[in-house]
Amino acid sequence: MKIIRSDNYDVCIGEKSLVHFNFSDYSTLAILVDENTKKHCLPLLLVQLPALSNSLIIEIQSGEENKNLSSCSLIWEELSKHNFDRNSLLINLGGGVIGDMGGFAASTYKRGIDFIQIPTTLLSMADASVGGKLGIDFNGLKNQVGLFKNPKSVLIYPEFLETLGENQLNSGLAEIVKHALIADANLWNKLKETSFSDVDWEDVIARSVQLKNKIILDDPFEKTTRKQLNFGHTFGHAIESYYLEKGTPILHGEAVFLGVILESELSNITRQEKSEIKNFILSNFALPHCPSKSEIAKYLTNDKKNQSKKINFSLLSEIGNCSIDNLFSIDEL
Repeated sequence: MKIIRSDNYDVCIGEKSLVHFNFSDYSTLAILVDENTKKHCLPLLLVQLPALSNSLIIEIQSGEENKNLSSCSLIWEELSKHNFDRNSLLINLGGGVIGDMGGFAASTYKRGIDFIQIPTTLLSMADASVGGKLGIDFNGLKNQVGLFKNPKSVLIYPEFLETLGENQLNSGLAEIVKHALIADANLWNKLKETSFSDVDWEDVIARSVQLKNKIILDDPFEKTTRKQLNFGHTFGHAIESYYLEKGTPILHGEAVFLGVILESELSNITRQEKSEIKNFILSNFALPHCPSKSEIAKYLTNDKKNQSKKINFSLLSEIGNCSIDNLFSIDEL
């Protein structure tokens, strides 16, 4: 098992990760699931941790379209109905939606109860479960309401990846590719040469978490260097919001891959590097149609990172390095 120490919690990666946390410190336990993790992941969790079998199970509907106040209300109602006190623990068993929303709901219930993240998708293992960013979507805008709050622990059990389809694995690779492009040229070169059927997931996840963790320890509240992690996400979130409003949501990683291609084009890197990035992504991953600038303009202009009425991008200065606060008007894009 690998243990990565973050600000005030451990990220535990490996088959022994689930037994690293002491659940007996809490008066009551709840496990937040969706219909997929309830069916495929909860049984695996309870085999490893039979002491959790008496936990309250709270089920929400899967999908970004359900990362909203209505789902939070359901979580708060269940916690209240079962008399959860401030010494209770919420266990978020799922992908990025479960982790973001579960953490947000826990952090606001009775002014905050503890929560842990047990990510079950590659995207949440490699990125979303680490860093303390929590939130929900509001009025069609992604992560419009939220806060920073660290979990008590992140327990990454790679065997959950066996429950995923190829599209979910590919979605998670988007964040790993992003981390490599902004902070580790050696990892980028390794990914280019690796057959994804032969990936050592525990090793790749650990490297991705280490890269992100180093950045967030330097800047936990995204005042400066943590903004590098937004590479691919300004266009990516706009594209994700566009498809969400259309009623045909796409995976977060699919949107991020499109965002990485578009933001690489904006970056001050060589034409060869831009082609290298674009060709790698398009040759390895099937992506949805990329909407036009006019179709996503309203989401770009409402991005929470914007400054002085300009759209704020984090862009590559070279493969392995990223610059922040690159401002463009909508007409300049």
